[in-house]
Amino acid sequence: MFLKRKLGLGKPIQYKLHHEDKEAMLRITEQILPMLPEAHQPVVVVCIGTDRSTGDALGPLVGTKLHNKDTFPFFVYGTLDDPVHAVNLEEKLKMIATEHPGAFVIGIDACLGRLNHVGMVSINDGPVKPGAGVNKQLPPVGDMHITGIVNVSGFMEYFVLQNTRLSIVMKMAELIADSLHMACLRKKIQQKNMMTSTDSRPQDIYKIQ
Repeated sequence: MFLKRKLGLGKPIQYKLHHEDKEAMLRITEQILPMLPEAHQPVVVVCIGTDRSTGDALGPLVGTKLHNKDTFPFFVYGTLDDPVHAVNLEEKLKMIATEHPGAFVIGIDACLGRLNHVGMVSINDGPVKPGAGVNKQLPPVGDMHITGIVNVSGFMEYFVLQNTRLSIVMKMAELIADSLHMACLRKKIQQKNMMTSTDSRPQDIYKIQ
């Protein structure tokens, strides 16, 4: 199931796709690809969450999978070994701003949602608001963001996150990591082809004969 929904006047379109869709990786890759910046701008992926809660482990799992991909070209923060979570998020964002000035940031996080949306991956313009599902006031993250709806919201959110099935979190983490990896590689190929095409143009075409 693939949803395309207008959030409101002047707000971006939100895309949602169930992780069990047969074409999930292809569709998510194609949605991410045009949102990525051009070659001159550095890209940082911030994967938010903690391995101390099954539902909230989506971000660190994605970060670990990306970190382990030798061909992933962008900076990654937030892994199982070194998570980015509520306690250190503000500090990490300040460090990223210092280390990677002007970077395009992709935020990745787990979230809670409606019952019929559980298992869906959402790709959006603008920042993710970590902690919103559990009423925490944390700084927004990202120029774009990818979230996975891991369980149902509305009642005892901390308990719900703690009791989320690891199976669905692992499957969604793998899908997000693989799709983002593929989109980034395709972006690099596009940029390389454009540079090659520019370099191969005749330089004297406008000279007076």
